[in-house]
Amino acid sequence: MKKAYLLLVTLLLILVSCEYPKPAFTEEMSETAQDSLRYLNDYHFTLDTNFEVITDSINLACLPLQDCQNMVYEGDLVVVAEFAIDSLMPRDSILVKLAHSQEVQGWVYLKDIRPNFLPVNDISNAIHVFADTHLSYFLITLALFIIAIIVQAFRRQQLKLIYFNDIGSTYPLFLCLLMAFSATLYESIRHFYPETWEHFYYNPTLSPFEVPFILAVLLVCFWLFWVVLIAALSEAFRLLNVDAAVFYILGLASALVLCYLIFIYGMRYYVGYVFLAGFIFLFFRRTYQLMKSTTYRCGKCGHPLREKGRCPHCGAINN
Repeated sequence: MKKAYLLLVTLLLILVSCEYPKPAFTEEMSETAQDSLRYLNDYHFTLDTNFEVITDSINLACLPLQDCQNMVYEGDLVVVAEFAIDSLMPRDSILVKLAHSQEVQGWVYLKDIRPNFLPVNDISNAIHVFADTHLSYFLITLALFIIAIIVQAFRRQQLKLIYFNDIGSTYPLFLCLLMAFSATLYESIRHFYPETWEHFYYNPTLSPFEVPFILAVLLVCFWLFWVVLIAALSEAFRLLNVDAAVFYILGLASALVLCYLIFIYGMRYYVGYVFLAGFIFLFFRRTYQLMKSTTYRCGKCGHPLREKGRCPHCGAINN
C-alpha cells in the first residue's frame, strides 16, 4: 500500500512539473501588473511583447470598423498593446491589438499570432528556423556526404563510417543517441504538453533551472550535446588523418540529421519510443563490444589495441 501511494505521489509530482507554475498575485501589485501576469499565464505572452511579421502580409483590423484595415508586411515589427474578447463571435474569441507605429495598428485573433508572427528573441528565432528548414539542411548534408564518398572511393581509401566501421570511440554514437532522445522528447512535449511548449516558445531560456522538469531535461540534453560533440570531433581528428576525419565528420553530421528526422516523424506515428528503445540497445551493445575488444590503448596516439605490441595506427611499440 505504501509503495502504491509513493508511486502515485511521484507520478503527480512529475505531471505537475510538466507545467509552468501559476502566477502569484500580491496586494502590492498594481492592476496593470496583475493583468500583465494574467495575460502571460493565459496567452503565454503579455503586453509590450515584440513580434516580427513572418508572412508576406497580414491585415490589422481597426475595430469596431471592420472594413478599416492596416497592412503590415514581412519583416515589420509590432508590439502587443491590448487584449480584448470578441463577444460577437459564436464562441468568445480573444483579440490582440498590435501596433506597428502610431498610425498603423489594429486587431488580430489570438489564434493568428503563432502562424503569422515570430517573437523577437534569438532562441525563438532559432526554433522557428530549425523547425522550418531541417529538411533542407538534411538534403545539403546528405549531398556533401555523397560527394565525400565519391571522392574517397575515387582515391580507393578505406572509409570510416559511424557504427558500421567506426573509429573505436563511443562519443559519436552517444552523440546520435542524444539527438534521438532529444528529438523524441521534443516531439513528446509538443504533442502531450502543447501549452507548456508554447509558453517556452514565447518565453525561451537556455537555463534548465527556470523551466518545468520535462523542459529542463531537454535543455540539459541540449548542453550535453555540445559537450559530447566537442569530444567526438576531438576523437575523430586524434584517431584519423585530416582527410578521413573530415569525411567521418560529414558522415556523422548526416547521421545526426537522419536521427532527428526519423525520431521526429516516428513520434508523429507513435513508433518513436520503439525506435528509441532499439537505439539504446544498439548503443549499449556497441559500447560493450568496444570495451571488450579494446583492452589496451597506444601510449603515443591513444588508438585502441587488442594486445600489446606495435600500434597499427602510428607504429609505436607498446610493452
